[in-house]
Amino acid sequence: MRGIVAATLVLAAFIGGTAPALAQEVPAPQPVCKNGDSRLSELSGLVSDGEHLYALNDGGTKTQVFVLGRDCKVQKVISAATDPYDPEDLARTADGTFWLSDTGDNRKRRDTVALISLTPQGKATLHRLTYPDGQHDVEALIMDRSGTPYLVTKDLFGSSKVYRPTGPLASPGPTPLENVGSLQIKETSTPGGPAGSIGSMTVTGAASMADGSVVALRTYTDAYLYAVTDGDLKSALQREPVRVPLPNEKQGEAIAFDPDGTLLSGGEGVGEQIRAVKGAAALAVDAAKSEGSTSGGTSAAGGTGQGSDFPYVQVGIAAVVVIGGLLLVGRLRKRRA
Repeated sequence: MRGIVAATLVLAAFIGGTAPALAQEVPAPQPVCKNGDSRLSELSGLVSDGEHLYALNDGGTKTQVFVLGRDCKVQKVISAATDPYDPEDLARTADGTFWLSDTGDNRKRRDTVALISLTPQGKATLHRLTYPDGQHDVEALIMDRSGTPYLVTKDLFGSSKVYRPTGPLASPGPTPLENVGSLQIKETSTPGGPAGSIGSMTVTGAASMADGSVVALRTYTDAYLYAVTDGDLKSALQREPVRVPLPNEKQGEAIAFDPDGTLLSGGEGVGEQIRAVKGAAALAVDAAKSEGSTSGGTSAAGGTGQGSDFPYVQVGIAAVVVIGGLLLVGRLRKRRA
């Protein structure tokens, strides 16, 4: 067993390579408030309008969004009777509709996944989705400026795929998804998470500025910020991101933007803090300006274009992924079947 673990870690380090450079003078996360509500013991998704925080708890038997003050105290719960399978992320569109990403699938056994739209009045609508290439575990949802959802897979060693619907969402569906790109998240030394260095390459959440100008992906330990030009999210994910360390979150899965560009993050567990990184969105915009018109290619945490699956990596790690998956599943929280 020790030999297997050692081989897995060596391979992970080989694939990890060098992390994207941090923007200069990235502020350290500062506490905003502490989550003391047992109903949010598995905080997984987060949205902010500047005045309130809107939170998604992983699991449950009905669709729920918790409305929090800036003190992290629950003020009310928006709920509907729809029973989700494994909700993982939360987004909000310009019309005030919440979107729950019911896309968790650790054991890769779901024939369909789903997005659930929830109005502020508590009306829920189910939108089932199907992948073109088998099952995936997804914990990250981005809604672009036009309201198109993008799903980013949670894969070992940072080789994540990006999917979006092929057309308008049907209810109940399913609507087919298409693969529109890939990301390679590199290993970092930021402490935190439940899975060691592997967790620094594992996508656990996503967020978007309300105007769609900047989006973020997060791992258990870091956030990656991408400036979006002319609403083109697919192209934005191919550029070099700005990395913002989020150290010492036990199981960091939630991320959001305040309207002023402050990045918010949080993790699972009662007593864990919501933290803020002031001016984070501006760092991504400034970095994009300094890049000029540079685009395409494979960045340290960027994309490789439509349909790229990193075949040279997949061939080399196919056998180890199975072993690594078993090891990782044993360490991460089990989802309900």
